[in-house]
Amino acid sequence: MNSADQYDLPLEVIVLLIYGTFMCLFGVLLHWIFAGALPYAPDSMYGLSLVLIAFQIVTLGRTPFGDLRRSWTLVAIGIGTAVIGMVGSFVPGHFSGTLRVLVGLLMTGGGAALLYQYAARADQARAWLKGPGILRVLAFSAASVYLLTLIAGLLTLLPGITKGPHTAILLIIYGISFLSLAWTLHEVGKAYGPETIHARPTQVSPPGHLRDAHRRLSRDAQLPLTVAIILLQAVLLTLLGILLFPVGVGLLPFSPDGQHGLTLVITAIQIIALGSTPVGEYRRSWLMVLFGMLFAALGIFSSIVPGVITGQTGLLLGLLNLVGGFLGLFRGLLSMLRRRRNPGAQQADAVPPILRLLALIPTMIAVVQIVFGLSIFLPTLLPAKVGAAMLVVNGLLLFALAGMVLKLSRLGKDPAAASAAAPTPAAAPRASDR
Repeated sequence: MNSADQYDLPLEVIVLLIYGTFMCLFGVLLHWIFAGALPYAPDSMYGLSLVLIAFQIVTLGRTPFGDLRRSWTLVAIGIGTAVIGMVGSFVPGHFSGTLRVLVGLLMTGGGAALLYQYAARADQARAWLKGPGILRVLAFSAASVYLLTLIAGLLTLLPGITKGPHTAILLIIYGISFLSLAWTLHEVGKAYGPETIHARPTQVSPPGHLRDAHRRLSRDAQLPLTVAIILLQAVLLTLLGILLFPVGVGLLPFSPDGQHGLTLVITAIQIIALGSTPVGEYRRSWLMVLFGMLFAALGIFSSIVPGVITGQTGLLLGLLNLVGGFLGLFRGLLSMLRRRRNPGAQQADAVPPILRLLALIPTMIAVVQIVFGLSIFLPTLLPAKVGAAMLVVNGLLLFALAGMVLKLSRLGKDPAAASAAAPTPAAAPRASDR
């Protein structure tokens, strides 16, 4: 692929594209859901919404109520939000009302807060309206997204105030507004730079004895995008593996569709944002964007409509585990053979221990992937508890990986080199139901 084919989308634009696709597809599917032609899984739908919100918080510091400095406290809040969304997606029926109210409050409060901030920055809006055409589109797109977010939040809190077809049409318009904003932000960013669009709020420190504690908690979280995605995936796999133990003995219900949906959407973000696929890394291009959006659409459909493509997505994720595992193992063995043939291999003791461990983790994850994939395709040979244990082990390995890459970046090492030595998030096992 030529360098001219490379296409780099900002992460914010990627999330807006996925969320716009989410709303458009949800609105279209609602026509068949209200007609009784398709089943509906509100828990996993709300859970996916919360995970997307959490993803923006952890990676960008962007909350439903506006931009904040990405501190460790904010990262912890984002991870907590992701855990709530994941539990809601995995365990249906227990938190339906709570999830609906939480999503409704976030959308209503967020839409109102963003509209207020937009009105408070009237000078900026007027400057956009007086500028070139793309800036005028930006002013309209931002205002429409904020207003429709407020309306959609009210409909979520009070679902009986509109009829089904009206809700479906509103969601489609809502999704189109996100897609329009994504395109507009991308074009404005290319033409004027990202600083033209967003201004970070001023941070106010508390007085007195709380200042030191606030300083520690509000320090900027220097999380590279790769580390943030690895961290979220580690949370997903560890939590899923733990939940599968009580699920296996019948203590909890389980939604494979919700789990498939989350996994596919996170995979889609990795593909578009990092060019990282289950079969290797590639330069980001329009083809990669389309490939990622296909994964996102499958994940969104699986989260909204249970039981229709469960078998197909399960086989897909199981196959990705096996293919990714064997490729990762092959790369690890090939790297080991090259080191042994290298005349300078005797100087291996000079390599810092953290780098040697970082080089070992890909092989360990590859083995876990293969065992987990086999547990999916050969359930009679490998019981369900083996698959659950593999998920927990892989999640812990990813936590260790994220910590080591973050430590290397703090020590002044090249984060890109550390990421190259480590497995990309796409190399992690793709959790699937048994």
